[in-house]
Amino acid sequence: MATILWPLTRILGLIATAPLFGNMSVPVRIKIGLGILLSLIITPTISSLPDADPISLAGLLILTQQLIIGLAMGFAMRVVFATVEMAGEVAGLTMGFGFATFFDPQTRGRSSAISQFLALLMLMLFLATNTHLMLLSALAESFVTLPISTAPIGVRGMKQIADWGQLIFSAGLQLSLPIVAALLVTNIALGILTRAAPQLNLFGIGFPITLGVGFIIIALALPYLATPLERLFGEGLEITRQIATPAMTGPR
Repeated sequence: MATILWPLTRILGLIATAPLFGNMSVPVRIKIGLGILLSLIITPTISSLPDADPISLAGLLILTQQLIIGLAMGFAMRVVFATVEMAGEVAGLTMGFGFATFFDPQTRGRSSAISQFLALLMLMLFLATNTHLMLLSALAESFVTLPISTAPIGVRGMKQIADWGQLIFSAGLQLSLPIVAALLVTNIALGILTRAAPQLNLFGIGFPITLGVGFIIIALALPYLATPLERLFGEGLEITRQIATPAMTGPR
């Protein structure tokens, strides 16, 4: 039972939080079936397992440890998607799309139309670049670099996850900066125009102009988004591999 249970726990932890695999629209049966299939493939490659009863206290601690490792590895890649969603939120609010929100089943919250569009675009790039396969490869490698054992998890790996979370704000703002800068210039021009011709209805002409400029900038920026997004995917995979190394998860 331990031969299957402990690797399956780490795999299901990653599937629960990783993009695409952990999406709320994917049925639970599919997630569990994928986890069992991966565990049947990976388990024969595991060299040794700790000699502990799965029902004992030591076995439960190992089970909890594997779950935390899997959740952390999937969450590291999920941060990359949260970065693009953050960029979409900032761009949407600047364009005036604050009222055009939809229910996001992934986060169980509200998100703007631009954020949903960029998230779907990034998901397609995630599949086109085979990053989902690289993520599964990093998961399989983690059983070699960080084998299942009774050694406790240190705090350095968790601190790495917290530091990685700052990417949501820094990279998200950088991705949305072209739209924000263009709309800032547009709003300044509208303000000057209103002062020059006070009889103009600013609310009548300003809203469609800001929407039009925002859509034009998004259309111009889309062909150039592949390079920074691929770089974010690479950094996410690197952080995922760093989590599953003894130097990051071992005792300090």
